Amino acid sequence: MLGWFKKKFSKKEDAPSAPPDTQAPVAATAETSPDHPPAPAEPEPAVEAAPAATDAVAELPVGAEPAAEPAAEAATAMEPVPATDEKDEQEGEEEPAAEEAGAATTRPSFLQRLAERLSKTREAFTYQLDRLFLGKKEIDAELFDDLEELLITADLGVATTRELLDHARRKVHRKELSDPESLKIALKDKIKSFITDYQRDAELVMPQSGPFVIMVVGVNGVGKTTTIGKIAHKFVKAGRSVMLVAGDTFRAAAVSQLQIWGERNGVYVVARADGADPSSVAYDAMDIAKAKNYDVVLVDTAGRLHTQTNLMEELKKIKRVMGKRLEGAPHEVMLVIDATTGQNGISQAKLFNEAVGITGITLTKLDGTAKGGIVANICREMQTPIRFIGVGEKMEDLRDFDPDEFIEALFESRLPER
Repeated sequence: MLGWFKKKFSKKEDAPSAPPDTQAPVAATAETSPDHPPAPAEPEPAVEAAPAATDAVAELPVGAEPAAEPAAEAATAMEPVPATDEKDEQEGEEEPAAEEAGAATTRPSFLQRLAERLSKTREAFTYQLDRLFLGKKEIDAELFDDLEELLITADLGVATTRELLDHARRKVHRKELSDPESLKIALKDKIKSFITDYQRDAELVMPQSGPFVIMVVGVNGVGKTTTIGKIAHKFVKAGRSVMLVAGDTFRAAAVSQLQIWGERNGVYVVARADGADPSSVAYDAMDIAKAKNYDVVLVDTAGRLHTQTNLMEELKKIKRVMGKRLEGAPHEVMLVIDATTGQNGISQAKLFNEAVGITGITLTKLDGTAKGGIVANICREMQTPIRFIGVGEKMEDLRDFDPDEFIEALFESRLPER
């Protein structure tokens, strides 16, 4: 279960809901928009009698003719996939036995795997920090100069680095720090505070009733659609009904990519043809989400450069449309940032926040960068909680972000014993 939404959905644990298998598909030929809402559809008893055929229609792009006798194949493609299917096991999903073993046995293994994924940052930051303090008997000006260079290299940023050093100097002046090892502990605690001070539980943005809508935004190439698929997998494993919305109608094959994730997770996908108005897709999706009482709705949006004003305006429009059709939606605006972009990620976050008001952040590709200090820097600069971190390509490598576990893994001088 995802820790940051546990409290709301734990009420349903006694009777977990499965993804509805009788979704009413959006008419493939209908041209809808916020100004011309679709007319209410008349009840069709036949839909309830043949859900497989209905789902097959939902997967067809605009203008496509259904193939002969597609029902059997469609039923297989859209049937919810068990969380322990063979494919997921091959991709390294956590086994149920590990969960049953209890926190005492799983926690060390989890920290070890996380520490291994953060190896590049640990080699460039933690190990260098240990080498810097090795053999030092006192804290002097030279040590602070070397420390400043190291912190900036780790992508903590100039402002964050200065605050860290000012904090350390004050402690040295007050004789609260007497040796380099105590300085390292003080730095660790201060970096942790940058992260924890702004970690807000998602319960604060949860709706009291109805679907929980997450609008996912970010520039091209950060792994937005893949992140959506992995988040959907987490919700499905927790027993929640999930719907995906293919709002990225600009990028070639983006709709198909999300539909593949829908099939893999066994969840319904609201989609239109490439080039369709993304606001109309979101408009229809909110109606379906309410009618079918989905637990979670994940809305993909077109990747864009944060400097493209016209495309940022389109994001604002999508958000407004969802809010009109479903009160409070989107309840979470999640920005996906590629950790390897470094300080440019801060610029992205600030401009996306100005446009749509981000409420959560997912950092991807942390395993591929030596500058993991971006985590503390972005928390301090944006004062926005981090929901997930991506530390690999497997399903299990999109982790719920835990500040304590992250800091412990980052500051491990060596990997735990196997």
